Amino acid sequence: MSHDDLSLDTSRVDPDLYNEDLAPLPHARRNWGAFEIFNVWSNDIQSLFGYTLAASLFLSYNLSGWAVMAAIILAGVIVMFLVNLTGAPSVRYGIPFPVMVRASLGVRGSNLPALLRALVGIFWYGVQTYFASTAVTLMITALIGTDGGAGMLGLSPVAWLSFVLVWLFQIAIFWSGIERIKHFLNWAGPLVYVVMVALMVVVWWQAGSELLPAVGTIFSASGEGGGGIGAFAAVVGTMVAYFAAVVINFGDFTRFVRTERQMKLGNLLGLPLNVAFFSFIALIITAGTLVLFGEALTNPTDIVERVDALPLTLLAAVTFFAATVGINLVANFIPPAYDLANLFPRVISFKVGGLITACVAFFVGALWVSVISQIGVPGFVNAVGAIVAPFYGIIVVDFYLIKGRRLDVQALFSSREGDAYTYTNGWNLRAVVAFALAAIFSLATVVVPALQGLAGFGWMMGAALGGAIYYALMRQHKQAVTAH
Repeated sequence: MSHDDLSLDTSRVDPDLYNEDLAPLPHARRNWGAFEIFNVWSNDIQSLFGYTLAASLFLSYNLSGWAVMAAIILAGVIVMFLVNLTGAPSVRYGIPFPVMVRASLGVRGSNLPALLRALVGIFWYGVQTYFASTAVTLMITALIGTDGGAGMLGLSPVAWLSFVLVWLFQIAIFWSGIERIKHFLNWAGPLVYVVMVALMVVVWWQAGSELLPAVGTIFSASGEGGGGIGAFAAVVGTMVAYFAAVVINFGDFTRFVRTERQMKLGNLLGLPLNVAFFSFIALIITAGTLVLFGEALTNPTDIVERVDALPLTLLAAVTFFAATVGINLVANFIPPAYDLANLFPRVISFKVGGLITACVAFFVGALWVSVISQIGVPGFVNAVGAIVAPFYGIIVVDFYLIKGRRLDVQALFSSREGDAYTYTNGWNLRAVVAFALAAIFSLATVVVPALQGLAGFGWMMGAALGGAIYYALMRQHKQAVTAH
């Protein structure tokens, strides 16, 4: 592929835009295939939060279980389509998300989406570190028989110990490099399935012949008349929004993949098929808890505590820990590390960016129980998530419709006046305008009560609007330039 030249003349790069972690990764140094991409999604889906979300969707929308399952699978298909679009440029050029976005927002303007994306990642990194530590707390408490009594900030001494251990463990994996992260994901993803299937078998066996009728009652609408098309669409929107963070910066992973075909195969296995299997397990276990305990439990940790068997408790605790650390590395650690490196490449490498992420996130996780979960900060983070949505549309429209799938790799690292992506002092003001207008709308779906019916679709609508406005502005600009 002659036009996909990845060679960079480092004597001509701007040192404020370049370090080795941001440079194009040559094909010879890429060793990810479909299995690794599949595992990125396995780890993203199979966290404690992912399970709880799937289980609660079955119970919340007054729809038959089959309809909810179909909606979740449809969301998987939509996300597969979205990430195939954002992943392809990074497979072709070997660059991470914050470098790819320079083509549309400008070599300086790219810091805006990178910084917003980093904020979302760092926040959720802290929260997920706390959730992963609850699995370790469960394991230690099961072994020693106590959690150590009263602690501080809402955490017992065992909970504090667990939190610090998980925090240090994640830094250790990250510090040993992307290969170690890959091996961890490849091990954690399949193991979660083994335990989830085991839990499903145990619940099914204990519930006996009553389980299938119970599944039937969950499958039939829980109220009169069902939830209709609106509820179906809301489930789809909620699941798409759940994956939204990884959708935008998927290039951070696909730059390691050898071919676009392997990326697409990994996305097919990892999204629709994976989501279908996982939601089926969630449904069976949820129905089983209804039979066994008279209530539907949506948190796997609660289920394991009720299904009283020490070996299962220990195995499940290890697995939930692995799964939650997995999603944390995928969705919340690698992206901010690249995003922070993009801000100041001279002083912040990928590893230093990761350390900054971990240090800020430590306080988010430590204060989660006592402070942050009480003051409605998730609403703030959802708002920032909605604000980021228009960047998806801008990036995709720019690469496929404006740039015709061609990027000048050298220009991505140059701030010289007149170079392809310098625009106005490094900022593409048309992209900023498109972003601002679309972000006001997508933010409104989160904060304006009258628009809250659209909340599930805020992300998709914001992305579509950002792309449409950007296309209109750039078309006008192109025509004006041609007319001169």
